[in-house]
Amino acid sequence: MASVRLVGFGWRHAGRRAWAVRGVDLRIDHGERVLLLGPSGAGKSTLLAALAGLLPADSGEQEGTVEIDGLDPTKARERVGTVFQDPQSQLVMARCGDDVAFGLENRGVPGDEIWPRVDEALRRVGFPYHRDRPTAALSGGEQQRLALAGVLALRPGLLLLDEPTANLDPAGAELVRAAVAGALDPDTTLVLVEHRVADALALVDRVVVLTPGGGVRADGPPEAVFAAHGAALAAEGVWVPGHPTGSRPAVGPPGAGLLTADRLGLPPRLAPTDLTVRAGEALAVLGPNGVGKSTLALLLGGLLRPGVGRLTGTAALADGDTRTPPHRWRAPALAGRIGSVFQDPEHQFVTGTVRDELALGPRRTGRPESAVRATVDELLDRLRLTRLAGANPYTLSGGEARRLSVATALATAPRLLICDEPTFGQDRRTWGELVDLFADLRDAGHGVVTVTHDGDFVAALADRTVTLHPARDEP
Repeated sequence: MASVRLVGFGWRHAGRRAWAVRGVDLRIDHGERVLLLGPSGAGKSTLLAALAGLLPADSGEQEGTVEIDGLDPTKARERVGTVFQDPQSQLVMARCGDDVAFGLENRGVPGDEIWPRVDEALRRVGFPYHRDRPTAALSGGEQQRLALAGVLALRPGLLLLDEPTANLDPAGAELVRAAVAGALDPDTTLVLVEHRVADALALVDRVVVLTPGGGVRADGPPEAVFAAHGAALAAEGVWVPGHPTGSRPAVGPPGAGLLTADRLGLPPRLAPTDLTVRAGEALAVLGPNGVGKSTLALLLGGLLRPGVGRLTGTAALADGDTRTPPHRWRAPALAGRIGSVFQDPEHQFVTGTVRDELALGPRRTGRPESAVRATVDELLDRLRLTRLAGANPYTLSGGEARRLSVATALATAPRLLICDEPTFGQDRRTWGELVDLFADLRDAGHGVVTVTHDGDFVAALADRTVTLHPARDEP
């Protein structure tokens, strides 16, 4: 069992003027199940990191106190288990059973107890394979259940879940939620961060809403919080159940083709695929985890060499050079024609500040410095990043990092934008702003391709969908 107590807690990352979170007074008793809400940038992930003891003193400034059962979190780490958005960041071994056993071995659990606890944890999360299954052969949902098993095997008193279903298809997300619901001991304390509130309500009995300016906005049973504050919270960006989103249908028919894929593939990651990408159209690529959607996005973006088939840019996209495939275009030409947004934003950050990150692409394409500054200022304002212009990209929240990754792709004004899960980690307000941004690009004649599991996003924006399927059944 574990209880949580925060008194006047605040944290400011090194080099930042604004506090990531501030003025939080909160008590969570043994066995409570808490959903932590708030607009993007309210400090939810920072608060979880504090509870996990993952905020070193030399990485920022702390106000107030945080305690786990009366202890500083750095001295209570054995009582806490954390599951992050990306399961690959937690999987360290080649075989599934070894991965679950890794933490037990590090804790010095006696050898004769390890494998029974591994098997128990795998059973509790509904893991469908034997412990010898290679971790590389798992889908995203299976990876996340394995990561959850690795944490549960340690028998933590406090379980922290930071958007554990953010990158999963609907079926995989439901399996993870079911695994959490079925695996928790009655005395385990749960703190969950999840933007899609309706899907998470079955796991919790209490909702705590953080305010970006500091403090706790609301705290209580879900029904009471949403009855009293639902409309205001939805307006501020919280995904409150029962508040539908709008849509942005195209203002006209699609234009000419930009890219044509003929039996394009990269075995075994992506089966041969036929596809046409058009100007003035928003195309959504759908399908379960593991079918190669992200691989297709990298191929379309000219960032991978095809294993089979052919990718051809039209004269409108390739400035008349239709004979050279996109993966062989020179970097400045590629950046000006196709902008890519990766599934993991951090994979495309290479500078020390948000402003420098946005300026990098336009500078590489040879724009005058005055034009670079104007572009950067416009994107900072439009994507609500102005106050973070001097921040290190790696200190941003998940939603802020996603908006920055989109902005870096837009900075070179590409004719085609390819985004992999562009809306994960977004609150309701910034989600709507991204929909409007992509719709404006499409209606101005740009091509927009999105790989997504976000059904609301597809309904709001997509003019056409393509669904990928597995090349063959896995054993």
